[in-house]
Amino acid sequence: MRLRLLGATAVALTLLVAGCGDNGGDDTGAAAATRTFSADNGEITIPVDPKRVVATGYAVPALIEADAALVGISTWERGLKMMTPEDLATYEKLTKIAGEQAAETNYEAIAAAKPDLIVIGVPKPALADVDMERLKSIAPVVAIGPTVPSAWRTLSQKQSDAAGRTSTFEAAKKAYDDKAAELKAKYATALSGLKFGHLGAYGEAAKGTFQREFAGSWGTTIAGDLGVTYYGEVKVKGGGSKDVSEYPAMEEIPASFAEADAITYTLETDGKPGPEVQAVLNSPLWKNLPAVKAGKIYGLQYTEAATYPSATQTLDAVDKALAPLLAK
Repeated sequence: MRLRLLGATAVALTLLVAGCGDNGGDDTGAAAATRTFSADNGEITIPVDPKRVVATGYAVPALIEADAALVGISTWERGLKMMTPEDLATYEKLTKIAGEQAAETNYEAIAAAKPDLIVIGVPKPALADVDMERLKSIAPVVAIGPTVPSAWRTLSQKQSDAAGRTSTFEAAKKAYDDKAAELKAKYATALSGLKFGHLGAYGEAAKGTFQREFAGSWGTTIAGDLGVTYYGEVKVKGGGSKDVSEYPAMEEIPASFAEADAITYTLETDGKPGPEVQAVLNSPLWKNLPAVKAGKIYGLQYTEAATYPSATQTLDAVDKALAPLLAK
């Protein structure tokens, strides 16, 4: 790579190297413009308009949908059924430089992709499994990972911003916000005064536990935008998703959902309950809950959506699930 001399100091030269990358065939020799970006790993100098981007974790669906200049991604099996045919085709053709876990990062493959920006979309604790120094020797690295589940909104915005695709993001956000507002008005009367509980998919039936999700968790955050009110909160906040969900023993089903006028529960992307949810649905303790006896239980698909386009599908799924409320 040919670089212009920006100054006499080694620091200036280092910053220039960090701001330049393979420009996809532009042989002008001009240095790429850079900017400072605030990420989980600090203030990072990145290209203003990245031309070769590598993405991992939650950054994968966000940057595919934003039409970023991707040259490598980690796998993202959990979200494939929420992708459009076009986005899925993009996903399938891109070089896979990592697996589902941060520890499954292929540094040689990342280097071979010649990125000018690397966007790491994993939670902060998972960064311990990533050799950040090795990545930084390849290209500027911004870590933009999830905290609480509801943070996907700001997370996907920052990831799109880092990749220089804010305008695409804003269009998707507007489409989501418009639909959410429409559905909120549609269900305002039907939902008025109702207190909901939510049964999540990540309990461990073999250990005798279930997942109770509260407002701001995966199963509740998008339904909340539609106007569903989830009551209660975790007894002890444990950070991240543990601030908005807990794992009581199955014997606590009656106490956990005692105040619920209605209950939603997580469905897999195929529209069926997963085994952990089904174990609860089969329990006599569940069947004796007031909300269940009243027939006010509603399964929700696509609760793990982490981008505005995929969350728009979730709004449609919530609308379909709650439709019986409109007839009452």
